[in-house]
Amino acid sequence: MKLKDLAIALTMLLTGVAHAQSSVTLYGTIDTSMVYANNVKTSTGQGASQFMLASGSLSTSRWGLRGNEDLGGGLHAVFDLENGFTLNNGALKNSTAAQTDLFGRQAWVGLSSNEYGALTLGRQYDFIVDYVAPNSGTGPGFGGNLAAHPYDNDNLNNDLRLNNSVKFSSVSYGGFKAGAMYAFSNMAGAGGDNNAYSLGASYSNGPINIGAAYLQLNRDAALPNAAGASSINDGDQLAGGGDQRIWGASAQYKFGEKSSVGVVYTHSVTYKINSLFGATNTISGQSMKFDNFEVNGRYFVRPDFSLGASYTYTMGAFSGGSTGPAADPHWNNFVVQADYQFSARTDVYAQAVYQLVGGGNGNAIFNAGVYGMTQSSTNKQFVTAIGLRHRF
Repeated sequence: MKLKDLAIALTMLLTGVAHAQSSVTLYGTIDTSMVYANNVKTSTGQGASQFMLASGSLSTSRWGLRGNEDLGGGLHAVFDLENGFTLNNGALKNSTAAQTDLFGRQAWVGLSSNEYGALTLGRQYDFIVDYVAPNSGTGPGFGGNLAAHPYDNDNLNNDLRLNNSVKFSSVSYGGFKAGAMYAFSNMAGAGGDNNAYSLGASYSNGPINIGAAYLQLNRDAALPNAAGASSINDGDQLAGGGDQRIWGASAQYKFGEKSSVGVVYTHSVTYKINSLFGATNTISGQSMKFDNFEVNGRYFVRPDFSLGASYTYTMGAFSGGSTGPAADPHWNNFVVQADYQFSARTDVYAQAVYQLVGGGNGNAIFNAGVYGMTQSSTNKQFVTAIGLRHRF
């Protein structure tokens, strides 16, 4: 009996060790809100008010599977599969008539070292997302999707992913982190048609966090490669056309336990442009440039209640083409928010966004358009949202 009891005990111990060395986590976010928007362009071109139930006003609704296996010696096998969906009707978020993505937000596997960092392969975010966006009011920031810069031209709102990518992200060395990635075109005989690369670095020391990054997409506007690095068929492009470059830097200072102020500068340019993300009209020209200047702040009145605000001034430059004359549009984007946390996982929020555009030179594509809303019929748009968000 003693030997039998010992065998049972050893079996239970070894089973426990095996489970401790490997884990798979189910996680996600569900965000829904009641939204009002004015000046929404109708099918007749006139403006009208719109009341709607929206999914993902702050955080895109999603669920995912995240895994980690301890391989010994500080080495781990890691993976992440993440699906985006629309809460209103359960539809996949990253999909079009041309392509449906089951794990359209992220899909990667790799090896992670406690000493050096992680090497991962698959569909992944670039270093603009990893190092610049966290100090912004949009994207992972408190203002979320509704606070995005025009057309999310700089990818701070995480709309672009890189397919076919190999990515290395270092661990922190005295607060300093860096990374590099390359995404293949996957096209025979045309390795430079829709490939991409990104570089970035960040530094954290006490209440200060600083980040900078660069992203370049190399594309042939005349012969678009749908299987390449930049998503074409699933609607994730920030702008269609030829080569695209984005770079930026950001900084954040935290005071108290959670409150913070941040500043962001980003620049983006697309050559031989033929479309803009989220716009109701196509655009055709030699180039479209954006410079974004953002300041943001969040103050916790109580540990469970915060007030936030951000202002972004965006300068644009359109070269002109078949869809309209040259123009130098500029956007003023104001965001205010109040958020109450029932718990660490559940909160309610009220947010308002006002956008004012000038210098569009009569081109309707430069009318106001708050992210996620149908574009305005004029150069102004006001949006309010009252929502509930739960994380698991």
